[in-house]
Order: sequence, then structure tokens, then C-alpha cells
Amino acid sequence: MLSLHTNAAALSSQNAVGNTQKSLTTSLTRLGTGYRVNSAMDDAAGLQIATRLNAQTRGMAVAQRNTQNGISMMQTAEGAFNELTNVLLRMKDLATEAYNASSTADDVEALQAEFDALGAEIANIIKNTSFGGQNLFTDDGSTLPTGANAAGLLGTTGGITFQIGASANETMVVDVATNLGELNEALEAVSSFYASTAPGTPGDELTTGNSIITDIDDAIAAVGKVRAQLGAASNRLEHVYNNLGNMILNTTASRGRIMDVDYAYETSNSTSKQLLLQAGTSALKQSSSLSQLVMSLMQ
Repeated sequence: MLSLHTNAAALSSQNAVGNTQKSLTTSLTRLGTGYRVNSAMDDAAGLQIATRLNAQTRGMAVAQRNTQNGISMMQTAEGAFNELTNVLLRMKDLATEAYNASSTADDVEALQAEFDALGAEIANIIKNTSFGGQNLFTDDGSTLPTGANAAGLLGTTGGITFQIGASANETMVVDVATNLGELNEALEAVSSFYASTAPGTPGDELTTGNSIITDIDDAIAAVGKVRAQLGAASNRLEHVYNNLGNMILNTTASRGRIMDVDYAYETSNSTSKQLLLQAGTSALKQSSSLSQLVMSLMQ
């Protein structure tokens, strides 16, 4: 029907052009940002899933850094214990040499002087070993723990906790407080210079019987127990790190499948919409001329 008031063809063409324009705008936005989902309107459910995956991925990435920092901290402690072991081995050498008939009183006195210096160095290692500004074996860096009481960060009662995942229940506790307390008792038995770096008089460990050799052996064994525990915890954190890396890889890939645009598909889609827009514009132009046919009938 020819009508001056209603041009159905023009209205249809106009509607088609508007829809094509919206689709082309969405396609060009995706190509410009690289994301298939740029707002909740694009894929409401997909955006929710992708946001959850992103939160998990970021949490696991931070947890990876936590594991590496934890390993570094325990390696710092393990390095201190390695040197402590070297000191104790030297002290055992001195004690073994002192309790020999060929050693004169002057020899024993010289050996005792070095023994005392090494005892003071043990205290220095325990006091000053720290990581990130936190003392690992003492509370304040100056006061040594006493008896079976452990101190410092690693001496925390109940152990120290590492956050090794993106959720609240993904934690790991490392508890070496008991073994540290046993080590402290063993070190106290080795040298009087451990408890006080300047007691005023030389020690008598090398002049009162060779039981000091047993005390040193006990201290070396106590150091070994702590080192073994720290090494086991470090190995576990290394495996945690590797597993987190695997989960990050797969959750990132999953999020990418939801959020990332497929450029091959979207480019062809954009080209198609551009052609449709050109065709629709041309059709709209032609439909607008239909009203002129009415005038031709009235001539």
C-alpha cells in the first residue's frame, strides 16, 4: 500500500540499520579492547565465572610469593645453623685435643681461650640471625632464650603459619619451637660464654673432664634435628610453589577462554556487519523515495 503517512519499508530499514549499528559497535569494542566480555551485558554468567577465576588466580600468585619468602627465611635460619655446626665441630676438635696427655697446661689454656671465643660466637649467631627485620631465634636480638624456652620468630609457640593458597583454609604450619628449646639447653651445656659473652673469667670446660665432648655431640645432634625439620618444610613449600604454578596456568587459560576475544571470528563478524550497515543504509535511502510514487499518481 502506497501511503504518505506510513512508510513501512523505511521503518523496517531504519530498524535493521540500528540493530546492525549496535552489533558493529560491540564488535569494534571487542576488537579494540581484546576482550569478548566488556560489560555484564555481553555475558552476565561468564563475567561472574571469570571474576571468580581472576580472584583465585591473583590469590594463588601472591601465595607463590609467600612460599618463596618462606623458603628464603628458612634458608637463612638453616645457613646460620650450618655455621653453628662448623663452630661446634671446631669446639669438639679443641676439646679432643685438650684431653690428651701430650697437651701442657699452657696448651690447654690457649685451647680454652679459643673455646671461649667460639662459645661467644654461638651466642652471636643465635642473637643476630634475622630475616626482614625479625629475629629468628631471640625476642629482641640481645636476650638469649633460657632452658627449654624457645624465642624469636621460629620459636613461636604453636609454630609459624604460611598462607599457601587463595582460600582461608590453605595454610601451612611450621613448628620447630620444641627442637629449638632442646638446642638451647644443649648449647648452654657446651660453654659458659654462650649465656654471657663476658663472664669475666675464662671457662673451665676443658679442665674439668672430657664429658664436654658428649655435650658438644648432643648440641650437634640438636642442631641437626632443627636443620632437618627446616629442610623438610622448605621442600614442602617448593612443591606447593610448583602446584600453585600449575593451578595458575589452568585457571588463567580458563578465564581467557571466557574473556578474551577470538580475533579471527570477530574480524570476520565486523566485516559482515559493516557490509550489512552499508546495505541497510542504501535500502533506507531507497525506501525513503517510495513516497514520491504517490505524487506521480496524483499528476
